[in-house]
Amino acid sequence: MNVGEITVSEILDSRGEKTIEVSVERNGQLYSTKLPSGKSRGKREAVSLGARHALEVLEGGLKKEILSRDISSVSDLDHFLVDYDGTENKSKIGGDLSLGLSISFARALAGERGIELFELLKDEYFGAASSGRVPKIFSNMINGGAHAENNLDIQEYHVVGEIHNSVYETIREIKNLYTKLGELLTRNYGKEKMRLGDEEGYAPDFTNNKEPLEFLTEIVSASESKGAFTLGLDAAASSFYKDGSYNFERENLNKEKLMGVYKKYFDDISLLQSIEDPFAEDDDSGFAEMFKEYGREKLLIGDDLTTTNQNAIKKFAEKLINGVIIKPNQIGTVTETCEAMLTAGNLGIKRIISHRSGEVEDPFIIHFAKAGGAEGVKIGVPVKRERIIKFEELTRLYS
Repeated sequence: MNVGEITVSEILDSRGEKTIEVSVERNGQLYSTKLPSGKSRGKREAVSLGARHALEVLEGGLKKEILSRDISSVSDLDHFLVDYDGTENKSKIGGDLSLGLSISFARALAGERGIELFELLKDEYFGAASSGRVPKIFSNMINGGAHAENNLDIQEYHVVGEIHNSVYETIREIKNLYTKLGELLTRNYGKEKMRLGDEEGYAPDFTNNKEPLEFLTEIVSASESKGAFTLGLDAAASSFYKDGSYNFERENLNKEKLMGVYKKYFDDISLLQSIEDPFAEDDDSGFAEMFKEYGREKLLIGDDLTTTNQNAIKKFAEKLINGVIIKPNQIGTVTETCEAMLTAGNLGIKRIISHRSGEVEDPFIIHFAKAGGAEGVKIGVPVKRERIIKFEELTRLYS
């Protein structure tokens, strides 16, 4: 089976940064994938090299090699791409090009078989390992760190919704909570100081990094659906780690003192149930101490630590983390993404399929979540089109 004609074009993500769209044409039908970027990136992620590089790679021999091969499954294509690239971070092909080819071909196969993308992924990769569970929704309502021009060191503050009645009702309440939060922050800081971060979360300057949790507690506690919501953090601690210490609230903290900060958050904010990347990606001992203290009662999530890599997940599962972020463009192919999901599921750790800060109008991550029975989806707030379509796809696939 021939993959089909391949084209690449340059587009802009939600931050106005350049990214790419990869298309595969088969039997007169075009199947396209828009690739997100990411502002806060782990150092072990697959690299995105842009449209010019993608075109050079395709015309430099990759397209000819693909078109000359009999490729009948997504894994056939992906194994070839991984071998052709030959690097750990897709620095020859570019993780953006390899993932675009991989997903677009998967869409083509699904389209020709008359099934959904998630059904194709389930059939090829997950089978009985899939599940009918409905994921929790991690909605980033306050932005800091690399995602905002404010004084917060912590990068993301989530309201986490568990589906009780329907996806539609939960999303409606998330929208309501976001509106109530905006009103509360405006009353406290004034309209002139209100601004939004990269993921449309509110991003004024706060008194300290704990205060956003207090505001979120206030709006969730006042909600009629308060029992369905908890809170979560993405500390993205690698972004404020330098030379062996954490630059947090204008102090240089060692890992023990930073652990003390998190302990106070957990003690004072009963709704806080999860934290992502609480320590830097190379600070294994910080993660280990956190896991020793909270691994049985809180969700401790790896992202920069694990970068959707099944080997890293095997190494750290139930030693440093009990949850993992899955981002397809961290690893660069459908097959490697699904392998990471399967590995995490087999090890019993929670999988949260995640968007990126530089998002695009493409809902493919929701299909990964559905196919693999993910425990969570991290898709921001339903404000701009790039994220609204993910909420819409979530509603469609899980209703």
